[in-house]
Amino acid sequence: MSWLPFEFSLALRYLRPKRTAVSFITLISVVGVMLGVAVLIIVTSVFSGFHLQLKKTFFQFSADVQVRQVVNDGFGGLAGVPIADYEDLAQQMESVDGVTGAMPIVVGKVMLETQREGMEPAFDAPKLIGVDEEGMRKVSQVPKSTVLGEFDLSGNGLVVGWNFGRPDGAFRLNVGDTVLIYSPQSLKEMKDAKDEGETLGVLPEEYTVKGIFDAGQGELNDFIFCDIWNAQDLYHMEDDVAHMIWAETDQPLNLKPIKAGLQQKLGTGFHIGTWEDLNPVLLAQVEVEKMVTQFLMFFIVIVAAFGIASSLIIFGVQKTKEIGLLKALGATNGQVSNVFLIQSAVVGVLGTAFGVGLGMLVLKYRNEFLGFMRGKGVELFPEKLYGFRELPAQIVQSDVLIICGVSLVICVVAGLLPAWNAARLQPVEALRNE
Repeated sequence: MSWLPFEFSLALRYLRPKRTAVSFITLISVVGVMLGVAVLIIVTSVFSGFHLQLKKTFFQFSADVQVRQVVNDGFGGLAGVPIADYEDLAQQMESVDGVTGAMPIVVGKVMLETQREGMEPAFDAPKLIGVDEEGMRKVSQVPKSTVLGEFDLSGNGLVVGWNFGRPDGAFRLNVGDTVLIYSPQSLKEMKDAKDEGETLGVLPEEYTVKGIFDAGQGELNDFIFCDIWNAQDLYHMEDDVAHMIWAETDQPLNLKPIKAGLQQKLGTGFHIGTWEDLNPVLLAQVEVEKMVTQFLMFFIVIVAAFGIASSLIIFGVQKTKEIGLLKALGATNGQVSNVFLIQSAVVGVLGTAFGVGLGMLVLKYRNEFLGFMRGKGVELFPEKLYGFRELPAQIVQSDVLIICGVSLVICVVAGLLPAWNAARLQPVEALRNE
């Protein structure tokens, strides 16, 4: 390596293993940087994948945009009101650039009672969404997510989420089962009649489960779907009235210009929501957890940097005479410092490169490893807790570059103190050192 400046050649020669304490500490430092970088890449990619998967699941479940009609509630806020003549509103929305389709929906809470033979009735208060079956196939992926039966809302057909059909759940519904649904309006009528001293029996609506869908996320599997006409009957609404309009777009991850176009088209009497409103807290929580975890994981690299600093300090003590000889032969303080800084940089480059390779390898076989651990009875990524069966991951190049860059800077900074100590040695004192 005679073509390299002498401080590069000297630094690389000093880094060769010689079965000494310095070589062992240097090896530990490389491994420390490698593990730190690998863990950072793995954790960051998993959080990025988890965030992206949540986004995809949300906007594939519902339409990209939801439009509600609002009025002043008299207290300085806005209250939602039913939309009359929704067909005209849907046509106006479809005329906005970026909107590919729109349909009305009726949505609200109901009481559901199971009627499975040989089992005690189970009760829940899920959110029911009344939709047009054909329109639903255009604006949502739920029909394609049906895992049992079909997305069939004809008659009194009902399509329920996986949480109502899973074999280990409380409901364990199957295709063909009958359920009873009580609407809030019917329950209110019974209460009002009781308050007036009268007895009023309201019979529930009987529905047949025709399909079970799996949206891929736990909370979304708590919804149930029926035909919009049935939902209007349940909520005692007119045929041309709906609670909101769902609209599909060609840019689900860039909705700002479409929202602005819709707001300009419809005016201030309408609130424009997006798929992010399904669970904004969860999306924000994942993003914050990603940043906090990245901050904490960088301490692993900092710990490895202390190993680099300690190995260079020991190296400086062992090579005191050689440093003095170099300075006596004319080496400048900067050249002596460079020898130490180059060593710390090489350790950083090696550790970072191996860390990137290890991180990519783990990410590639992450789900195989999870499957192996499940076979051993260890659940590292519980589906009930996170809502996903497999561990999502997205390798973002900018994140990887930032991790590599910051890790290299930390490693180089770790060599500053040993380099400064070596540079300030006086040749006479260094040569006289025993």
